[in-house]
Amino acid sequence: MGTADEIRRSNRSLTLRLAAGAVAMFGFGYLLVPFYYLMCDVIGIGGRTADAVAAAPQSVATGRHVTVELVGSVNESAPWEFRPKIATLDVEPGRLYTATFSARNLTDLPLTGQAIPSVAPATSARYLKKTDCFCFRAQPFAPTETRDLTVQFYLDPELPQYVDRLTLSYTMFVKPAAEG
Repeated sequence: MGTADEIRRSNRSLTLRLAAGAVAMFGFGYLLVPFYYLMCDVIGIGGRTADAVAAAPQSVATGRHVTVELVGSVNESAPWEFRPKIATLDVEPGRLYTATFSARNLTDLPLTGQAIPSVAPATSARYLKKTDCFCFRAQPFAPTETRDLTVQFYLDPELPQYVDRLTLSYTMFVKPAAEG
């Protein structure tokens, strides 16, 4: 009889450990994405830019110029046309610039789009400061509507000297209706 009780206790202990392990794995998986985004924002990797509104620039680094390439793309199944009006800008760090992207809903249905930014080289993301951006908000479009979307930004004068070119790209996604 002692053996059956020991087996039950052992099985109960194993079941509790397995359940605790499953809960821990679920919690880890649930927190992994926010933790990744936090680390990218803090370290400045992954080409992510902080979505917080930056203050207007206070100083201008005269004489230095950086080429900013603008890229617009859509995820493979998104029914959009999305591209920058101008592909490159000659930017002086510390000065405020406005770039315009053209977006068009290619369907006969209302759609809401959300643009996700990326910066390359990734180490430059922390020096790109946006004062206003269409990527801060979801963009509702009427059927077949075409609209200009703008981003206002400046490069922090502390941008490392070896960076003479960076790419600011946006990917436009359809935002599901449930996400509002």
